[in-house]
Amino acid sequence: MTSTLGTRIRTADARHAAILRGLVLVALFTLLGKLMGAAKEMAVAYRYGLAAEVDAYQFLYTLVSWPIGIWSSVLTAVLVPLAARMQGAGPAELPRFRAELLGLAIVFGLGLALLAWLLIGAILSLGKAGLPAPAAGLAQAALPGLVLLLPLGLLTTLQSAWMLAAGRHVNTLLDSIPTFFIAAAVLAFPSGSIKPLVWGTVAGCGFHLAALLLPMARRRELEAPSFSLVSPQWTWFWQGFGIMLGGQALMSFTTVIDQFYAAGLGTGAIATLGYANRVLSLILGLAAVAVARATLPVFSQAQPEGPATLWPLALGWARLMFLGGIATMFLSWLLAPWAIGLLFERGQFGPADTRIVSEVLRYGLPQLPFYFSSMVLVSYALSQRRYTLIFWSGVIGCVAKVLGNLFLAPSLGVNGVALAATFTYGLNALFFWLTLRRTP
Repeated sequence: MTSTLGTRIRTADARHAAILRGLVLVALFTLLGKLMGAAKEMAVAYRYGLAAEVDAYQFLYTLVSWPIGIWSSVLTAVLVPLAARMQGAGPAELPRFRAELLGLAIVFGLGLALLAWLLIGAILSLGKAGLPAPAAGLAQAALPGLVLLLPLGLLTTLQSAWMLAAGRHVNTLLDSIPTFFIAAAVLAFPSGSIKPLVWGTVAGCGFHLAALLLPMARRRELEAPSFSLVSPQWTWFWQGFGIMLGGQALMSFTTVIDQFYAAGLGTGAIATLGYANRVLSLILGLAAVAVARATLPVFSQAQPEGPATLWPLALGWARLMFLGGIATMFLSWLLAPWAIGLLFERGQFGPADTRIVSEVLRYGLPQLPFYFSSMVLVSYALSQRRYTLIFWSGVIGCVAKVLGNLFLAPSLGVNGVALAATFTYGLNALFFWLTLRRTP
């Protein structure tokens, strides 16, 4: 019994060490990427302030990137556990499945681009976006360029997911490539029009994809796309893909909901929320990317041992991340005005804008402890292939965000939109804790 206990302790310690190593490495890469993102936001604030160009770009970018975010989340959730299974049971199937999944991504991306161009164009033309007239006109002009993000973005996230499945975390560092191109375009072309934002974004996404493809080609892990679906692995893939797609679509739709609520609050509201969310994403990104990419491979590889062994490990990390979230929330509240001023207060972005954006940021901070801890619980659920829970978390999150905006936005304005996120992640963290503690 003593030797068995000792073996379990050593095994648990090894997993803790593996998670910690991945957490530190990914957090470092994420921090570097977020710093590059902060530099990009400084350039945008300097050039545009709270102008209509930022409203139009942010509104359109959110709509276009919504399906990309869903695709990325679903691929990460489904592909990493599936790749771990294939490596153990049928590694010879990997090349064919990679080729077929690449072909599917190409077709899906081109179809989405056409659909987005028609659908979003119709919304803007009919005046149903809720944007002020100047911002709506700018969005219409930017739409043909930004829809190119759909095929590029879907291919980029696919290659990134394959690198994560192989345990290579450098893809996190490469995520900063688009922000570099946006900042360079905004600073190089001081016209004040929306074109530098649009084409800087498209060029950055294209170079990001190339930076992911070249290493895979050198390792002979890049196959020509195949447009058939004959690999036996598709059965396993579709089992998780459909329900994950629904859950992530609902959960990520909260960002789209926020854009429409903010659009009705007047010129500058979307830009204000966008600047606050960008700073908040510097914090959330460190948790979401670092925790998910550090824990999911470890949980997936240890999945055959069952939830009785893994649940205490996951719960311990969830509690630790909750405490870390509380500390980060208080520190961020104190530093909010200083951070906003340092990042944005120059050019067209003045001290009054700093006060407005800082207040919105502070209203968004209470979500941090719930968000941090829920990321660990999500990784645990995914490693157990409990995709139904992810779907219901999306339903809960979407309903909570709509109700939060409905009750808070009329009285608090943009601040209420930011605060409503706390209901979303608080209810989700409670939901995962209540359901996952009962082993299936």
